[in-house]
Amino acid sequence: MRPAHTALAVLVAAVWGFNFVVIEIGLGQFPPLLLSALRFLAAALPAVFFTGRPKVAWKWVLGVGAALGIAKFGLLFTGMAAGMPAGLSSLVLQVQAVFTAALAGAVLRERPGRVRLAGMAVALGGIAVAAADQGASGPVLGFTLVVAAAACWGVSNVLTRKAAPPDALNFMVWVCTVPVLPLLALSLLLEGPERDLAALRALDWSGIAVIGYVAWVSTVFGFGAWGYLLRRYPASSVAPFSLLVPVFGMSSAALVLGEEVTGPRLLAALLLIGGVALTSLAPASKGIAKSASGVQPPAGQAGLMVRRHFRGGIRGDREVPARRG
Repeated sequence: MRPAHTALAVLVAAVWGFNFVVIEIGLGQFPPLLLSALRFLAAALPAVFFTGRPKVAWKWVLGVGAALGIAKFGLLFTGMAAGMPAGLSSLVLQVQAVFTAALAGAVLRERPGRVRLAGMAVALGGIAVAAADQGASGPVLGFTLVVAAAACWGVSNVLTRKAAPPDALNFMVWVCTVPVLPLLALSLLLEGPERDLAALRALDWSGIAVIGYVAWVSTVFGFGAWGYLLRRYPASSVAPFSLLVPVFGMSSAALVLGEEVTGPRLLAALLLIGGVALTSLAPASKGIAKSASGVQPPAGQAGLMVRRHFRGGIRGDREVPARRG
């Protein structure tokens, strides 16, 4: 990759890592489901009026919107509101790569090779260490909800693989329209209209900045830049940069929020990042060629940057479609 594009990939990872700190700040001003709904509303509007119609079937837009927007982010924000630290959330969410690989094996019949199986085991070992550390220092409910969010992210990754959207940003914008009303309804039902109205009445510039960051910087800029890189380079060259997300997430949480990086938490990070690298980057022994959804960037959101699927090979830094006939 060119140095400027390498710098852009690192910048996107930093944006996504710092996103967890911004979410933590936002949860001090908004109920979690309301914050998630406002994030998707701001990301979808007004972009949806300029991106054109969806370039995939509606069933894929609705399916990914439900799995990623309603389930994954609803659980993530609720888990962080329940006491899951921002830095640890950015790390634990990476276990989505294990769920993605397992679901791809079951649904897409992509059999994992020995290296990928070893990576899954190492990553799960990291999750076990993180769970023990969190159980000793904080509520387990938040940890469980974030792991469930990672599982839902795995579902959305597989659905995105099946959809194979030719324009990732167009797909992302339309996916953002799906969760808005369901999340608002769930917020009214579970968090209460009084709490929601109080948060909206107290909206100030800091709250607007939080929504702007998670919607436009993390989602629109982040996924737009990631998609630009995936259009220019093979996924195997771009995807490893997503492993920097928990590094930026944990370090920024320590610097800004004062979160402690304990020995067990550092060990969990090493195991989980190493395991995710093996799980995501090792080739499957059989099945569809690896796409960018093998490694999905977290946080705030999400993971929707998937290249167009080609049956041909890769020459240099561009994909070459197979001949027809």
